[in-house]
Parts: sequence; C-alpha cells; structure tokens
Amino acid sequence: MDKLRKRRGKYRSKTALCVIFVIALTIVACTGNTPTSTEANKTAAKDTVGVFVPPDTSTIPHDPFGDMVRYGRELVVNTAYYIGPEGTVGKYLGNKMNCAHCHVDAGTRPFAFNYFSAHARYPQYRGRENKILTLSERVNNCIERPHSGTPMPLDCKEMVAIVSYIKWLGANVPVNQHVKGDESLEIEYPNRAADPEKGALVYAENCVSCHGKDGEGQWTPDSATYIYPPLWGKWAYQHGSSPSRVVKLARFIKANMPDKKATWHKPFLTDEQALDVAAYINDDRIHPRPEKKNRKIPDYPNVATKAIDYDRGPYSDTFSELQHKFGPYKPIVDYHKEHKLPIIW
Repeated sequence: MDKLRKRRGKYRSKTALCVIFVIALTIVACTGNTPTSTEANKTAAKDTVGVFVPPDTSTIPHDPFGDMVRYGRELVVNTAYYIGPEGTVGKYLGNKMNCAHCHVDAGTRPFAFNYFSAHARYPQYRGRENKILTLSERVNNCIERPHSGTPMPLDCKEMVAIVSYIKWLGANVPVNQHVKGDESLEIEYPNRAADPEKGALVYAENCVSCHGKDGEGQWTPDSATYIYPPLWGKWAYQHGSSPSRVVKLARFIKANMPDKKATWHKPFLTDEQALDVAAYINDDRIHPRPEKKNRKIPDYPNVATKAIDYDRGPYSDTFSELQHKFGPYKPIVDYHKEHKLPIIW
C-alpha cells in the first residue's frame, strides 16, 4: 500500500505540473504574450475598418433580375466554360482564363481588381482609349486584351448578365464614388529601378509552384481552364492590359500573392519584392506575350493621360521608355508635380 501511495503521489505531482504548464501556455496564447503579434493584429483590425463589404450571394433576389445576376456571377467564375475557345454559349475568348483569375473571388476581394464601384463610376473616361467607355464596353475591353478575344454584342444575354452582376454587387456604392478597397493597394517606390533579376529569385521562391517555371500556369485536370493562370507566353494577358504594367501588377501582387499566404492587410512580400517580381514577369525582353497587331488606335493617344508605368512613348515628360517601365519612378512623379502634369498609375 505504501508503494502504491508513493506512486500515486508521484503521478499526482507530475499531473499537477502538466496542468500548470498547459494553463501557462494557454494564458500566454490568450494574452498575446508577443507584443509584435498583438500590434500586428491591432493594425490589421484597424486597416479593415471601413473596407467595403459586398453583399452575400444569398441575398440575390429570386426574380428575373436575380436570375440574371446569378448567371453573371457564373460567367465571371467559369468564363472559359461559357464563352471560351470551346464555349458552350459563345466563343469570344482567345484563351481559357476566367475573369475571376484577375477579379479574384468573383470580383469581391478588396484590392484585387474587384467590381465594388465599377457600376457607380461608369461611363467614365479611359486614358488608354482616350474616350468615354460604358461598363459594357469596359467588359469587352477585358475580353479583347487579357483574353485576346472578340467583343461580345453589347445587348447579348451574357453581357447583360455580367453587367447585372456588377450592378448588384455595388448597389450600395454612391454614384461616381470610390469605396475603401476598390482600388490598388498603395506601395512605396524605392530609389532604384525594379530589378527583373532580383524578381526572378522572388518568383522561383514564391510563384513557380503555382504559375510554373515558364509562366505557363496550372491547368485543371480536364484542361478546360486554369487553377492558376499563365503569366507570360502565348496564352497569357496581352501587352497593354493592366497587369502588363509593372506598378499595376506589383500592387496586386503585394495585396494577394503568394496565394493563401498574403492578404492585403498582411502582405507576404515587401514593396520592393513585389515590384521586382512584377518586373520579372513583365520583362518583354525575356517573356513574350500576345499583342494585337495593327490596332486602329494606339494605346494612350493623348500623351497627357498616359499611365506613368506604361512602357511605350511618346511621353509628356523627358524620361525613357525603360525608366517608365521599370523605374525609378520617383523622379518621374516629381517631374510631373513640378510641371503640373497628371500623375496616373
């Protein structure tokens, strides 16, 4: 009996120590013992305040308009299936990417080329075309450029459905207004040019597992579309598309990439890494991409409204095409400020 009591005593002592240890760990975890972690959480929570929250799909009305909205969302998510090269209702796309590859989460993710304020702000002036575009024309603009496709009829069911979905998504956005989260995430520009060689290292470490060594993307098992889209090559977005500009792509990358690691309020890459990898992806000297030949009207015919990171002149300033593409961007911005020229990204 004495031996048994001693064993029980030892067991109770060990159990008590384990309980104390677990309680201590729990207290540490619950109280956020690491100040940096607590501060990061506070910052993240503060950053999300005021960000536009799109409506839940369960609130789409069950009426003719709601049916069109649901179809529009389906088209955004599964674009290639419906209107791709082998589309079931039309063959308008030149590749098998979906709208949701760029307009992430069916256009509902903050700082990810979303649709939050699109319906509220169109028709609007577009410098690339130097004209006022309707929202339907802007949809076709995407079909023609990132998808290397053919415009849909403006009154066809698929166009009406996509525009209806975009209208429903941003119904609470005031006319001609922006909401927090509908634009690109701001980044700081270093006092150097974006470096494709450094970007190649960032790509190899963070991007190649999804987008492939040769930027070819990752197919679905049936090759009907992509899990992750191609970033250069024959089936990628065209030159002149928004992602083909280094700053435009870098802002998207910082807010969203690598997938499942980065969020806009907790980026994974630094600003410089995002710029470098965007420069590597968009370096036309090593990465070819589709380009529409003999375009009737060149991009940005009005040089005063040309985006700073657009890489083909002429320009309203004195900087080279190479600097406009890769930077450094601060001298260009300073020049535009000094000469009262627009600063457009």
